[in-house]
Amino acid sequence: MTAFTLADLARLVAERAAASPEQSYTAKLVAGGPARAAKKLGEEAVEAAIAAVQGDRAALTAEAADVLYHLLVVLQAGGVPLQDVMAELERRTAQSGLAEKAARGP
Repeated sequence: MTAFTLADLARLVAERAAASPEQSYTAKLVAGGPARAAKKLGEEAVEAAIAAVQGDRAALTAEAADVLYHLLVVLQAGGVPLQDVMAELERRTAQSGLAEKAARGP
């Protein structure tokens, strides 16, 4: 059995975004426009941060899954493929985080 990947989730989000909003929560989020999907992403990110601060591993795991899902919905709605984000991460990891931040300037 192969591991479930972020790319697998991105494919599912793309498939479900194309469905009817009456049949798919993902499609309903996308149909609501960028603000609706972004609002949900923000809510889930706050919940993940709270779980992290509280040291609640189970809640952090569940909320992190929600954050990843909602981020992929926002990317789908914005027309940004996961591959573009991964390429940007690869570019950034070619140097240390401190060096990358310094290169951005003030």
